[in-house]
Amino acid sequence: MKIVFYSPEGNAQPWLEEIGTTIPLAEVWEWTPTSADRQADYAVLWAPPMELFASQQRLKAVFNIGAGVDGVLKLNNLPPGVPIVRLNDAGMAVQMAEYVCYTLIRHTRNFDIYESHARNREWKRQPPIDRTAFPVGVMGLGNIGARVAQAVAAFEYPTFGWSCSEKTLPGVTSFAGPESMDAFLSGVRVLVCALPLTSATEGILNAGTLAKLQPNGYLINVARGRHLIENDLLAALDNGSLAGATLDVCREEPLPDIHPFWSHPKITITPHISAITLRAESVVQIADKIHALERGEAIDGIVETARGY
Repeated sequence: MKIVFYSPEGNAQPWLEEIGTTIPLAEVWEWTPTSADRQADYAVLWAPPMELFASQQRLKAVFNIGAGVDGVLKLNNLPPGVPIVRLNDAGMAVQMAEYVCYTLIRHTRNFDIYESHARNREWKRQPPIDRTAFPVGVMGLGNIGARVAQAVAAFEYPTFGWSCSEKTLPGVTSFAGPESMDAFLSGVRVLVCALPLTSATEGILNAGTLAKLQPNGYLINVARGRHLIENDLLAALDNGSLAGATLDVCREEPLPDIHPFWSHPKITITPHISAITLRAESVVQIADKIHALERGEAIDGIVETARGY
């Protein structure tokens, strides 16, 4: 069995070692332009270049090591008939739930204000929280979004979810389909984006969407930077219709030094860390699926390329 690995982040060696340990009979190497002639049975990758697929002629499956598959699906030379397989979770859902709940609680419990007071040596109390005043809406109810919504609901915030297809989650009032979007947004004050990036969802966080939130709304984007129309967010913050935003993803990463997000007093930026791929857990999952494919068995997590996830 031959496995090729690629990541633009330059962290190949730990992955090569992990895959080699977990699948000891496999021959594993990092794809580079100079190694393009070596043919693999399986590819394990993140955001590959077109040249990788142009060089690989006998792939049986492609495994994506991140939560989103847009970095693969944007290529126009994917091998026909070869399944693209996403990670089911591999430890990312709980991280995303932690991130969103921390951000939500920091905002609603006024911890950002307390931090400012502490820097000024001021001993002041804010009014106690009324959770009913902060209904939370999660856009996207896949493995990760569902975990986020249920974690939020566990803290007794009114919790709503929106997805393309019908979903039923304990403690979460669910909406489905474009026709229900306005009803979903109008009941939400804190909006969390956990959607996959597709042609239908790109730019979905725009002036029209943000204007439908309840007054003094708050945006948390842990999905993809291209979901957000950046100038529309800045306008909503500056005109007072939004109270703030926390962004873990941006259209350009790393965020340029001169970008207005850095200095805006109502925006908190983190460097795409809301859910980091856990290598050991991911490799075990990938290994199990490779072994199943080798036995001729069906696997889950195969991406529907027409839908984009």
